Amino acid sequence: MKKYLAEMIGTMVLVLLGCGTAVSLNCGSDTASVVGTSMAFGLAVVAMAYTIGGVSGCHINPAITLGCLLTKRIDAKDAAMYMLFQVIGAFIGSAILYALTSTDQALAGGTLTGANACGAGVTAGLIAEIVLTAIFVLVVLGTTDSKVGAGNFAGLAIGLSLILIHFVGIHYTGTSVNPARSIAPAVFEGGQALTDLWVFIVGPFVGAAIAACIWKVIGSED
Repeated sequence: MKKYLAEMIGTMVLVLLGCGTAVSLNCGSDTASVVGTSMAFGLAVVAMAYTIGGVSGCHINPAITLGCLLTKRIDAKDAAMYMLFQVIGAFIGSAILYALTSTDQALAGGTLTGANACGAGVTAGLIAEIVLTAIFVLVVLGTTDSKVGAGNFAGLAIGLSLILIHFVGIHYTGTSVNPARSIAPAVFEGGQALTDLWVFIVGPFVGAAIAACIWKVIGSED
């Protein structure tokens, strides 16, 4: 049970700090807000990787959990429970953020939860989420591999890669590469974020499956 709770707490922190930064900076197309939001998500992952990595592996992302399931690093039961507690954690983080922002007049007219939407169109958004998630999950699978991974530097590599992925993806989707990070904020936000939510579930899962296939080819000794 401890590893499930760790995933819940880790995902809560990711959503609260990452989405919270996006809301506070009113993340749009200006360089400062893009860089700030990107760094917030990446640094949140680094912090949680070194906090709960020894307990649960610090997936805090259903796409990563799917990648681990497909590469046989986790069984189906644990994968399902990880995903469930990740979503629960995302809802807790979103609820806290919504409570903080819903009465803040300075944020009127903007997103209150950092919810995703396909600003550049559904097709471009779906492609971005598939490709960027594939890259992200591939980094996770490679750096955490028990034989050829990066060891104690894995958390840093994963966090830095997420920063780079946000640099590219924010223009197209606001960047998710994480279904839990999108589901909870979209429910609180409603509107277009809820309409486009399927993109941020399908895209990351497809990307994770692609990453698992790639790692089986390049990372296997067979």
